[in-house]
Amino acid sequence: MKQLILIATGIMLLAACSDKALDTMPKDRYTDDSYWTSEKNVTAALTGCYAALRLEGVLGGDATVLWEETATPNAYNYDDSRGFNSIALGTQTPTNATIINARWRDCNVGIGRCNNFLARSTAVPMDSALKARMTGEAKFLRALYYGMLSTYYGGVPLILEAPDPTKQGKLPRDTRAAVVQQVLKDLDEAAAALPVKYSGGDIGRATKGAAMALKAKILLFDASPLNNPSGNIASWKLAADAAKAVMDLAGTGYGLFADYRSLFLPANENSQECIFDVGAKIPELGNSFDLIDRQYNTNAPLRDIVDAYDMKDGASKEVSPLYNPAKPYDNRDPRLYKSMVFPGDTYIGAVTTPTAPFKITGYGVKKYSIYDKEATTNLINQALRSETNYMYIRFADVLLMYAEAQNEAAGPDANVYAAINRVRQRAGLVPYEIPATQTQASMRQLIRHERRIEFAFEGSYYTDIRRWKLAETVMNAAIFNSENQQIVKRTFNKQRDYWWPVPQTQRDLNPNLAQNDNY
Repeated sequence: MKQLILIATGIMLLAACSDKALDTMPKDRYTDDSYWTSEKNVTAALTGCYAALRLEGVLGGDATVLWEETATPNAYNYDDSRGFNSIALGTQTPTNATIINARWRDCNVGIGRCNNFLARSTAVPMDSALKARMTGEAKFLRALYYGMLSTYYGGVPLILEAPDPTKQGKLPRDTRAAVVQQVLKDLDEAAAALPVKYSGGDIGRATKGAAMALKAKILLFDASPLNNPSGNIASWKLAADAAKAVMDLAGTGYGLFADYRSLFLPANENSQECIFDVGAKIPELGNSFDLIDRQYNTNAPLRDIVDAYDMKDGASKEVSPLYNPAKPYDNRDPRLYKSMVFPGDTYIGAVTTPTAPFKITGYGVKKYSIYDKEATTNLINQALRSETNYMYIRFADVLLMYAEAQNEAAGPDANVYAAINRVRQRAGLVPYEIPATQTQASMRQLIRHERRIEFAFEGSYYTDIRRWKLAETVMNAAIFNSENQQIVKRTFNKQRDYWWPVPQTQRDLNPNLAQNDNY
């Protein structure tokens, strides 16, 4: 996706501001009347729609996606980067967590750009097939931004027209259901217009598979206990069918990349596993993944995630004969060694200890970093100097979304076993097969466990524990370092914390925005 991140400098999508009395056109800047005149400008405007993905409140900034993991039992953020430690502690308010304000603001920036594109590009003379494809891309992006808002805040004002502060600035929140309905409509229309694949400089744009996979992701969140407390099977079936449609989509080449560690390195971007990613490119627009993982350690793993990793025989440490309490890091699920650093491990040519180089918890993260066991003098010491793309949706996610939804809809049938076993086989577990004696309830726990391990340190577990209604249990607990010493006790208010507050900055601008409960 690196080809998409170079924003057309100097192109600004502005509200119409021509002075009708003077009847003159500004020569030093674009207006809506002068901008929307060429295919080149339409292409640049769509790049601006994609560029919002890289804002700090969405999937960009230094390392927002990595820090989100620290609002879970998997990791700890000692300096409250973006406010995620406030969320982890249950002390977030409408004013004190940067991410809560930034996510609302930046998703709406993306929505405004997409709405402007969809409203203005229709009249531009250009190739009709290209215009139809670009319209599909803009609808995909609008769905992503609205989908993110609905996942964290619930209902938001649903705006589908070009930005107009006079008409839209004081709108109340629409229901979450209305927002989700529009997201699904946008994704269906996007999937119908988008190609299965791209080539050359277009690689990284939204595809048909990306739209279908995002639809599955939205439907899975909607079907989960947070939004479906009655366990309506029809909701689960919709999610299962959406994920299966991605698995069956011809011509994509989707599959699991052979090596789990290498999957997250720049050399293997846009592999068969990547369905949609957010690009990074230095020196123009990098991220800080290497700096955060190696030096700042503000996404420090916790003892709880280490204990969660199974043994290499696929059994938990509580039942496997391979577990030795005196050597707790031996014989574990290979994904532990490919995702993180632990005391006694070799990292950048040196053996680690509980206090060096990762003194916060004794653990560090490898995933999404170029650093591993090998010694190197190529140490990145500046922010925004890394260029590993972030995979927002990958094929392993589709497999496990399908396994989860299908298990809830129909029980642990052969298709559920096949999907989860594909992920476990790639992980290197021997044997990798789930014992074929599972009930729906036991398979549910296995799938949730598999998601936690497979996507550890990727920023998705926070949404998982919320949608499963488990946060009130796992986030009301103390956290521990590698030496099993308590760091802090976290809290989670089940009457409030499943949803973020509407930022006070937004309510100051628009008093018609109702606040979420108990904030």
